[in-house]
Amino acid sequence: MSEALVQLADPERALVIAYAPPSRRAGLTALFALDERFGQVVASTSEPLIGQMRLAWWREALEKLDRDPAPAEPLLSALADDALQNGVTGKALADIEDGWAALIDGEMDDDAIARHGRQRGGKLFSAASALLGATDPRLTTAGEVWALADLGFRHSDAGVRDAALLRARLMVDAIPAGRWPAAAHPLAALYLLARRDARTGQRMQGSPGRLLRVLALRLFGR
Repeated sequence: MSEALVQLADPERALVIAYAPPSRRAGLTALFALDERFGQVVASTSEPLIGQMRLAWWREALEKLDRDPAPAEPLLSALADDALQNGVTGKALADIEDGWAALIDGEMDDDAIARHGRQRGGKLFSAASALLGATDPRLTTAGEVWALADLGFRHSDAGVRDAALLRARLMVDAIPAGRWPAAAHPLAALYLLARRDARTGQRMQGSPGRLLRVLALRLFGR
């Protein structure tokens, strides 16, 4: 299935797709689109119980991909065709749901913020690493930083935003510097932008400086 059949709302995620090998772009697009779908469910939830039920439907549907044909749902079909055929399991995708559920399961305390970073970002980057054949041990933590920084600019509560960015900044210190392998470049690009966002407390998507930062990774590997 062509990645053109699954559209991404986030322009930077769409940009880094070009860093992946052509044979993996459709699958990576589908993974990012799944994350965006979870985000849409949470953003449109006014009643936590309804949101939990909608997320649970997705978790069950993703787990079933390991044993049953995909249902007539375009994103699930794309994941079955382009992600599960390239080293990703439905169970691994289903685990990402828990990170989004953390935002509506109860009080948004430090534990919920940490759970969001670990289960959303860490699990998404792990699944994407399997898809890309990237084995760098930094990637799971990089995914957590990415998810926390994203939460730090999207959540409606200023206290949650500040706590998420602080946690992201602290986690950056645990990620060793150095070159990123070529297979990891799509994910490393997102991490490097998230690291900048967490450190500066600003996010200016589409700015020349951000585009140059991504280009530098492609040229120099860091």
